[in-house]
Amino acid sequence: MIRTIKKIKSGVRQRWLHHSNDLRLAKLAGGIKNNSKAANNAPVIFMGVSTRLQGMSLNAGFALITKWSLQLQGIPVIQFVCDSGMDHCMLGSTLNHPLDKPPCAICIRQSKNMFKHSEVVWFKNSPSSELKDQIENFSTQQLSAYEFDGIPLGALVLPAIRWVLRCYHLPEIEENKILYRSYILAAYNIAQKFEKLIEIENPQKVIVFNGMSFPEATVKWVAQKNNIPVVTHEVGLQPFTAFFTYDQATAYPIEVPEQFELSVSQNKTLDQYLEQRFQGNFTMAGVRFWPTIKTMSDSFNNLSSSFAQIVPIFTNVIFDTSQSHANVLFDHMFDWLDHVLTIIQSHPETLFVIRAHPDEARPGKSSRESVAEWAKLNRVDTLENVVLFDSNEYFSSYELIQKSKFVMIYNSTIGLEATLLGIPVLCAGKSRFTQIETVYYPKSQIDYIQTFENFLKTEKIETPELFIKNTRKFLYTQLYRVSLPFDRFLEEDRVWKGYVQLKEFNWQDLLPENSKTMKIITEGILKDSAFVLEI
Repeated sequence: MIRTIKKIKSGVRQRWLHHSNDLRLAKLAGGIKNNSKAANNAPVIFMGVSTRLQGMSLNAGFALITKWSLQLQGIPVIQFVCDSGMDHCMLGSTLNHPLDKPPCAICIRQSKNMFKHSEVVWFKNSPSSELKDQIENFSTQQLSAYEFDGIPLGALVLPAIRWVLRCYHLPEIEENKILYRSYILAAYNIAQKFEKLIEIENPQKVIVFNGMSFPEATVKWVAQKNNIPVVTHEVGLQPFTAFFTYDQATAYPIEVPEQFELSVSQNKTLDQYLEQRFQGNFTMAGVRFWPTIKTMSDSFNNLSSSFAQIVPIFTNVIFDTSQSHANVLFDHMFDWLDHVLTIIQSHPETLFVIRAHPDEARPGKSSRESVAEWAKLNRVDTLENVVLFDSNEYFSSYELIQKSKFVMIYNSTIGLEATLLGIPVLCAGKSRFTQIETVYYPKSQIDYIQTFENFLKTEKIETPELFIKNTRKFLYTQLYRVSLPFDRFLEEDRVWKGYVQLKEFNWQDLLPENSKTMKIITEGILKDSAFVLEI
């Protein structure tokens, strides 16, 4: 009875908070419509159907604020919005029930709330019967390579399928094939609808969420085929910040000017951030990965003392959208681990500590293809020189790093922090920070394996001062220059992690002359300038 009452109270509170946000939203939208300059430019099209179902996520908030700012400046803005346009969608495909029908009614209702007084083009579902017949009996491998009408539908959909199913290798079961076929049909429908829209409107730019979720990836592909520049956006590396780019947002392509040097105050700001980071006090997209941090146990310390050296191996989440960009030297993260395991077996003098990423166990999004399963399959527990810490074991990775000879990563950003702690880092996957010298990143798989062997045999490995200097420059850039703050406009919605509500502000606050963030984004969209805060 008490649980039922609490559930009812929680539901009432949730509806009230979201209703209050919708009222603020409607009021602002009306003010923006009444005060916008006359439109006399080619339009900008926004598309972000994969950002939310109901409520307002961070990325949905970033796009909405940006759209409003452009409207006020007289830029025609068109929102390309789903009207039950897919049999299945990414956010409507739950992990254990991926073939459940998406909650279209609540999503459409939220779209109508968010896009009041805006020009909206809705797309409905009209799947191609010819396409449906062609792929009816395809395997997942055939689906992943499938092209139709010149569109690489299988490749466009693949990252979304992996993300929804929480795995990299797709089990050849009917449920997965049904979902893959459904996404391909939806992607082709979106491509056709968007092609017609740009023929009519001839937009100057297209703005999409991340460019990897399959509806947005499809829109991006169609736009670029028609030589229309596309801006993608993702969450930044600070709370309530956004990252905008003409490249692929999930790869976080960050340019660090060679002449850029940190000032005294910038170094101090970075040091304060790192102090919190080393204690585990940070969030990403509203999620705190480390609910608690423990020191290394006495049993681990006793075990490690019997080995000549310690080498930690930090893994990533295999279905994460960043992995598509990382797989250069190796086919995928588990391919890397397979190669590493072979070398581990020939070095009994070294204690290897495999650390599974905490996001593998995130409630509701736990990985179906985990490092723990890989370890079990490869009988890692039979090796006396390997310790596996699973994703739900919260200990201080930084304490482990400081005890290590060198650190191994795939493309995890913990490699940057290890560099700053003076510990050499051997990186196996292309990352946002491998564009400059911050870690040891060999040029080929053969070079990687040779470097790994050399590191194990060399008495002492140096971390070049250049790596440390570049790492500080890179970290400051990604934290304070390309992470554009939206905290003037958005705050936590106090219902769901990663979701936001509008703060109290006036429409004038969205003008570029009143907001540094809006000035940078406006000039980036309209003048092709970099989405970077001035140094």
